[in-house]
Amino acid sequence: MKLNLQKPLVIFDLETTGLDLVKDRVIQISYIKVFPDGREERGNELINPEKPIPTFITQLTGISDETVKDKPTFKQLAAKLNGIFTGADIAGYNSNHFDVPLLAEEFLRAGIDFDFAKCRLIDACTIFKKMESRNLAGAYKFYCGRKMEDDFEAHRADQDTEATYRVLMGELDKYAPGANEDPEKVLENDMQALAEFSKQNDNVDFAGRIIWAEVNGQRTEVFNFGKYKGQPVADILRTDPGYYSWILNGEFTYNTKQVLTRIRLRMAGK
Repeated sequence: MKLNLQKPLVIFDLETTGLDLVKDRVIQISYIKVFPDGREERGNELINPEKPIPTFITQLTGISDETVKDKPTFKQLAAKLNGIFTGADIAGYNSNHFDVPLLAEEFLRAGIDFDFAKCRLIDACTIFKKMESRNLAGAYKFYCGRKMEDDFEAHRADQDTEATYRVLMGELDKYAPGANEDPEKVLENDMQALAEFSKQNDNVDFAGRIIWAEVNGQRTEVFNFGKYKGQPVADILRTDPGYYSWILNGEFTYNTKQVLTRIRLRMAGK
């Protein structure tokens, strides 16, 4: 199965110091960049998170403080990674829920305003859960016919990236038009269709603090937390401008602050 691409697709995976989008950092990033002509470029970087790596993360990944002490920081790699991801669609495993949001945070901390809204985000995990409801190891066995532990070392970004790539290709083979007797289990080999299928929510920001909702017959951004939950963001920015400052100075993700700032600038006509 060859991917039907109109522009490059970057399949990637992160290993991190934890699961907190605000406080945790990337310690490994691996990617496969697939081009419309079928070419593939692979990359794998260990990253110094500039904070201690918890013991349980080292036990999971094999990556310790000693492993990364002489490695570049994300900020030092940011320009290179920006070049790799710019102009491409993005795929991963559970990436829409964690890897993409954390990557967005790292880019913003490095001073790069990467606009993920210009990318189609394809999540092989979401596709798998909607079709079969298993984890990555189960997905690999189901779509590739082998045990993941026989082919890969667990909890390493480069290994998980390779497995995710094979799972995505296996999904497209299994659910190709005409290959399945169940008419509801059909996937088009098209990045826009896969991105739409990967969506699970109406988040405007990755953390889900601001979501899309119908208000008075119009689709608009509304707050999804706190005292203004369910109310249009634009209305609150007009009636309570101090709320904007409170969020910008609070422990919210950079991406949430970025989205809120873009809405505010749009209101100002900038």
